[in-house]
Amino acid sequence: MSSDQGQGSDPKQPSPGRQNDPSGAGGPQPNRPRRPLMTWVILFSLVALVWVVAVGSNDTTTQVDLNEFKTLVENKDVELGSVSVSAIELIATLKEGTTGYPPRNGEPARVSVEIAAGGLPFVLEELKGLGIAFEMHKSDSTWMQLLIGFGPILLVFIIIWFFILRSMRNAGGGPGGMLGNFGKSRHRVQTKDTVNVSFKDVAGVQEAKEEVQELVTFLKDPKRFQRLGGRIPRGVLLEGLPGCGKTLLAKAIAGEADVPFFTISGSDFVEMFVGVGASRVRDLFKQAKENSPCIIFLDEIDAVGRRRGGGFTTGGHDEREQTLNAILVEMDGFDATDQVIVIAATNRADVLDPALTRPGRFDRTVSVPLPDLEGRAQILAVHARKVKTGPDVDLVRLGRGTPMFSGADLAAMINEAAIIATMADKDFVEMSDLEEARDKVRWGRARRSHKVEEEDRVATAYHEAGHAIVQSLLPDADPLHKVTIIPRGATGGATFSLPEKDRHGYGRKYIEATLRVLCGGRIAEEKKTKDTSSGASMDIKMATQYARAMVLEWGMSDRVGFVNYAGSDQREMMLPDKEYSDETARVIDEEIRKIVDEAYDECTRLIDTHWDQLVAVAEALLKYETLSSDDVDKLMKGERIEKPTVAELLSAEAAKTTLPPATSKPTEEPGDDLPDIMPSPA
Repeated sequence: MSSDQGQGSDPKQPSPGRQNDPSGAGGPQPNRPRRPLMTWVILFSLVALVWVVAVGSNDTTTQVDLNEFKTLVENKDVELGSVSVSAIELIATLKEGTTGYPPRNGEPARVSVEIAAGGLPFVLEELKGLGIAFEMHKSDSTWMQLLIGFGPILLVFIIIWFFILRSMRNAGGGPGGMLGNFGKSRHRVQTKDTVNVSFKDVAGVQEAKEEVQELVTFLKDPKRFQRLGGRIPRGVLLEGLPGCGKTLLAKAIAGEADVPFFTISGSDFVEMFVGVGASRVRDLFKQAKENSPCIIFLDEIDAVGRRRGGGFTTGGHDEREQTLNAILVEMDGFDATDQVIVIAATNRADVLDPALTRPGRFDRTVSVPLPDLEGRAQILAVHARKVKTGPDVDLVRLGRGTPMFSGADLAAMINEAAIIATMADKDFVEMSDLEEARDKVRWGRARRSHKVEEEDRVATAYHEAGHAIVQSLLPDADPLHKVTIIPRGATGGATFSLPEKDRHGYGRKYIEATLRVLCGGRIAEEKKTKDTSSGASMDIKMATQYARAMVLEWGMSDRVGFVNYAGSDQREMMLPDKEYSDETARVIDEEIRKIVDEAYDECTRLIDTHWDQLVAVAEALLKYETLSSDDVDKLMKGERIEKPTVAELLSAEAAKTTLPPATSKPTEEPGDDLPDIMPSPA
């Protein structure tokens, strides 16, 4: 089973399902010459340059009055023959070095004198009186001056408007009117020939697979259902955690049913333009009805199908709600003869609008849960077909050690194991590679080269020994598998357990034992180092979550009683209301604190009683870094364990590198040959 990620068709190969698309939305488009974007950029730059030149052409001219101009002439600062006169202004060029008029942009300074209306004869008389030669020029008209001043700006706006209008005109022939392609659905059409996934590639969700197989049967033989008067569900909602295989299941339907398969994501409906989402919905369903029988797959339907009226809204238009309304109307418009089935997938079915999930729209909700033990083994077998595995690989045992793994996690684990084996130059994937890949996917890569201070190593060793000792002593806790102080991911060490079965519920004895295991690390570390550290932050968080759930949800508090105070999921609300009084809140806080304190006190007594055994386990961890459950049992019985230390293993590995490749064998890290594991709550 694979992750919930869609697969697009190869862009180089035309999709057969697009050949008969009546609207042409998904079909092959003729090759139209497109003007490169760089052409528009260059054109815009040239226009901007012209505008800058036009505006900056007068940068060297200084406005003066007639008296100042006379003074410049009397001081002989005006270049001879540079004076020109028009009906509106007088312009003259000054000599270099004129005081108060420095050159600008490398050009001599210029001055201009504005001539008022009807004042031209007076200015001419003044110039004749000064005895300076001048030239007469015909003045530009007012319209010409406006064109020179505002022409470049208008040209920029005309080009931009032409570009937008042409884009709309090119796309305006299809549905959507002036919006053009914005109003067209962005779906992809797939058929059996373009999808290489079938029901044999779907494992671990047998019940969900059987339910969707009914849809394939109906699409192939609708008369079989109509014989008794029944009708196939109009819509099927696939609900499950991320990575459980909802999209893979939809792809398998496309691979099995020889009908067009319209697939689109919920986020593809909503755009910045008002009304585009509803237009795309109408276009999608219109094309689906024209190509019936067919299947519409709406991935991540919660993007547009969230409950209306919830959350923070400003009271304005909500494009998402309009899109949802369009989906509701279109699904109500189906006839029994339309033979169009809508399949939607979401991991947040709790936030969907009730009008969307009612019978008549989505008649059936198919749960796609996390795989169980048998399902995990089947999923591993599906993905293991793609890699070369060694004879020691036991997928059933590996499935037992991967509780709460989704199909996507298992697929990633197989891929990581293949990468690890490839980097080690192995001929096939071994069991040790799969175990390392499992730990890497869940908790991160082992940081074997990470340098840790000795006092931190001691604190970590006693912390993990505290978890391991308490877990071994409590019969209601999960069996201990191994304990290590090798850093992995963000953790400095870990204590692993191997559950005997998948847990679908929690008993009170198991929870209380788990709480004591969570407390063991902090108690042992504090007793050894006489100090507390932040290393128990995750333990504290998990213990608080368990205790809070016991009081609020599971009715495991005598004072609070058989009452649920957790309330419903209020993630749609900005400020969820508290459904109980302040007095009840105080009682709840006291009960949570009481449960955690009792676990802490009981764990303290256990560690005080078995302190010598804990010291033996901690010192062995400092020496060997990884201990199996058998090693811990021997140490608790007072026996000694004999196995090579980490330094000896490294020395042996260094010695083997000098041998010929045919005689060298890969060195196994301590604990790599252990059976499958599950992390304890610690």
